Amino acid sequence: MDRLSFSDIIDENTEFIPLMTSDEEVEIGDDQLPELLPILPLRNTVIFPGVVAPITAGRDKSLRLIKSISDKDKFVGMVTQMDMETEDPSQSEVYPIGTMAQIVKSFKMPDGNTTIIIQGKKRFRILEW
Repeated sequence: MDRLSFSDIIDENTEFIPLMTSDEEVEIGDDQLPELLPILPLRNTVIFPGVVAPITAGRDKSLRLIKSISDKDKFVGMVTQMDMETEDPSQSEVYPIGTMAQIVKSFKMPDGNTTIIIQGKKRFRILEW
């Protein structure tokens, strides 16, 4: 079987559409970290600092959380839940280390779900739920 590499698909004429401009890029210093962070539990997904990824939210609680995040702050704590079948995980049902992420874009889908494009910024540990 032949191997396919990224360079086989893309040439110098390929255009990329940036998700955000360099002006929208936000660097977070330790002195700028929020003391409280809304937590969004994820099923079968781990977000790392620097990663840009789409996340689809369908649970009512997740949709309300995304809607409540202000346009100014747009930061959310992403943690992975231990059991993907759990509908409303508690603190003991999510891993204690997560990634603070910035919501870059948000899209309301026709099926009622919301897809957000997030960028992981910094790791954090849950101290209190």
